[in-house]
Formats: sequence, C-alpha cells, structure tokens
Amino acid sequence: MRIAQLAPLAESVPPKLYGGTERVIAWLVDELVDLGHDVTLFASGDSSTKAKLHAVWPRALRLGRRGVDTNAACSLLIEAVAERAHEFDVIHSHVDWLPLPVLSRTGVPFLTTMHGRLDLPGLPDVIGAFPKAPFVSISDNQRRPLPGANWIATIQHGLPKDLFRPSYEAGSYLAFLGRLTAEKGPEAAIRIARAVQLPLRIAAKIPRAETAYFKKKLEPEIDGETVQLIGEVDEIQKQPFLAGAAALLFPIDWPEPFGLVMIEAMACGTPVIAYRSGSVPEVVEDGVTGFIVEGAAQAIEAVKEVVRLDRRKVRARFEERFVASRMAKEYEARYRELTSQARRPLHAAGK
Repeated sequence: MRIAQLAPLAESVPPKLYGGTERVIAWLVDELVDLGHDVTLFASGDSSTKAKLHAVWPRALRLGRRGVDTNAACSLLIEAVAERAHEFDVIHSHVDWLPLPVLSRTGVPFLTTMHGRLDLPGLPDVIGAFPKAPFVSISDNQRRPLPGANWIATIQHGLPKDLFRPSYEAGSYLAFLGRLTAEKGPEAAIRIARAVQLPLRIAAKIPRAETAYFKKKLEPEIDGETVQLIGEVDEIQKQPFLAGAAALLFPIDWPEPFGLVMIEAMACGTPVIAYRSGSVPEVVEDGVTGFIVEGAAQAIEAVKEVVRLDRRKVRARFEERFVASRMAKEYEARYRELTSQARRPLHAAGK
C-alpha cells in the first residue's frame, strides 16, 4: 500500500531527546517499510526514516529558532498532505484533530491515532463535528472522555525488539523517567525512594512552563547523592539507565493515555511500580511485570517485594505484548479494512 504518515513538528522523527509520540511514529514507519509498503513521512526536515521523507519544516520546532509561529508550520503540513493526498491509498495522522477538515474532504481513506489526553474542554465538540472520522486509541482508558467518537481499534504501542538489552541482575537504585511536572509524580517518587532508603535517579527534562514548579518543589530535594538529576537521556543512555534500576517508579496523577516508559523498562527486564491511573492496568501485569499500587504507602511496600519478580519474565512479556512488529501489523490490518470499505460499491437503500 501507499501510506502517508503525518507527524507532529515539535520534534524530529525520531526525536533527538524527549518525545514519545515521535519515537512511536519512527518505529511504526520503519516496520511498515520492512513489511513492503511504500511509506511517505510528512515531518520536520531533521527526521531520519526508512520511508520517503517529505520535509514540511526545516527543523523540529522545539529545537529550532525561538519565536516561530507553530500554526504556520502546521498549516504547511496540512497543505502538503492536501496537495499529495491523491498519491496515497491511506493517510495516517498523528497530529490530533488539526487535519480533520481537510482529510474528511480528500476522498482518501484516513485514520487518526490520538496520542494525548482527551479530557479537554472543546474536544467533544470538534470530534462531534466529524462523526465518521476513524480514530485509534492507544489504550481503552484513553477513550473514556469521548465515547461517541468513531473508535475503530485500540492499538497499544510497541518498540523494536532489540532496541534495549535486558539485564537480569537486581538493580541498585530506583528510576524515574519523564517530564518533571506534578502530574507525572516526581515528588511522590522522591518520597518513596527516601522511605525505602534507595537512591533515586531522575532522567527527565524540565519544561519551560514548569521551571517555577521545579525550583520550588524538586530542586531542594535533589542532593546529588540520594536523589540525582541526570537530565534528558537519548536512546543510548536510556538503556543502561533503565536496565540498572531495581524498578521504575511511575507514580502518575493523571489519566496517562499509554506510558511508553513502562514498556521501555520492561524491555530492559526492569519491573514497574505504578499508580493505578489511566492506562496502567492495561500495561502492567500486577505481580508479573511489576506492581499496581493505590498510593505511596503501597508503593513503598512494593519496592520491598520487587526482588521476587523474575526479570526474565518481565522481558518475556514485553516480547509477547509490546514489540513494534505487532503494532505495525495491527495498523496494517486497519489500513486494509479502510481501503476495502472505500472500494466497496454503494447500494441503494433497501437493496
């Protein structure tokens, strides 16, 4: 099939540092090419892919020149896809609702994977204006705020099987990986680590909008020994960081749509201790790949129990459930269904 993939422009595909959605897109695109499809990726010009790259904007917006109008860049993305829509059998958007008015009028089958939270004001109105637009969720829980959307599948993320090497040795510290925002739970992670007297290593970026939160709530707790801030890590640095941990702490306080870091930890053989919120019960198998807890007190007890989990089993369950080849084949099946429906002849009512 001739497949167009529309990526956000904030980060390159894959991203140089932080950026879960763009990494997933990179893995999906490369797997689709390996399956024999003709794939065109609409993304920033600093992206790297096995597909044909249509560079919509020279450089990822987050790492590019400050002051750029992001709406201008997104408009160019939508226009580029509109001009070339006739070249594709199916168009797959990863940029939320922005292209819906155009994609709905091209006559080309399309679908949209929603990567973010959906409990946002105004979103039901936008989605309601496009009742036939097909959507894919990345967890069943993600769908809850928009039950009336045309959901055609839930397809969980997957990453390349050999991207991370597992470690089957007991780790010596606790790991936290993600944005340093209150909803991701870094304060809880610090409390848990101090309670069990294990070092906590934090690999995370500080969003510009969260500088005040970091200065007030987190920086006073980071002593460089018990609590260490490593900063953002790339794919090469991430592997030893996760593999050397006794457990990944995921004490979220928001409806996480998926939580890519959980399966990255599992790929390294590292168990996950996560609060029961959002997608967590769909990703973590309690007592197998980690523990699902109700709060800090249970998380503290879970850290004490994590040594009894078989890290080989954690890795095995990752291979069974969360590899990129599985993800790509599930999307491939949805593409074929959509293109088949588009070719199906229309019948008069009652016939």
